[in-house]
Amino acid sequence: MPEPSISKTSSYIHGTAPEEQARLSLLNDLLNVRCLRELDLKGGERILDVGSGLGQLSRAMGDVARVRVVAVERSAEQIAEAERQATQAGARGLVEFRQGDALELPLLPGEWGSFDLAHTRFLLEHLHDPLRAVRAMVQAVRLGGRIVLEDDDHDLLRLWPEPPGFEELWLAYQHSFERIGNDPSIGRKLPSLLVAAGAAPVRNSFIFFGSCAGESHFADHVENLIGVIKTAETRIIDSGLLGAPAFATAIAAVREWSRNPAAAIWYAVSWAEGRRI
Repeated sequence: MPEPSISKTSSYIHGTAPEEQARLSLLNDLLNVRCLRELDLKGGERILDVGSGLGQLSRAMGDVARVRVVAVERSAEQIAEAERQATQAGARGLVEFRQGDALELPLLPGEWGSFDLAHTRFLLEHLHDPLRAVRAMVQAVRLGGRIVLEDDDHDLLRLWPEPPGFEELWLAYQHSFERIGNDPSIGRKLPSLLVAAGAAPVRNSFIFFGSCAGESHFADHVENLIGVIKTAETRIIDSGLLGAPAFATAIAAVREWSRNPAAAIWYAVSWAEGRRI
């Protein structure tokens, strides 16, 4: 499948091929319970989910809040799969999917300033102008409304014992972000983005996203890690960041490492919450 067209404002490095959609579904299965715990929804909140992807977290938020979530996603392919999954789960009524850009939110005039919560996850790292997106989210919520940003700081990742060649592979992956104007370390910058957007940060935290060989979902964590790296394989090799033999050898080393009973993944998703003032 060819890569989706890339806008002037964002470059989603992973594409929307079926393999990537399967990886994202797995990622949601591993992470959503922890994200919902941090969100601590009370019920009745009007929610805007920006960059909703396949919509699993949007549906989960709608299920807890018992209010239909407005979910904005740029990719038509992702929306089509999100709607298919929602229908299959019998949860189509929990989310209103809208195609649109995070920098030009497709909201009606009366919807601006009406949401109790504006949320985004794994989006800002792919935007050339993440501040503009956060400003739009701030304007979308009511006074006192919540803005929750979740994103990656890829420098946090540690595998131990470290597989041979993994440090070079992971650095090449991060540099592939930078080559297209994205930010692999945006997680540490989330509170500063809230301040710059005119919101007041009230909390920052981490959501642990690691595992060890004795844990039941360890193999899923390994497959997610390999999957996310492989989506950037062509870009990494074509950019000269790492040669094809070194890339293949490092991936094989990760698979071999995953059979080590002492293997452990240490990672966390950066979380920041602000309020509109």
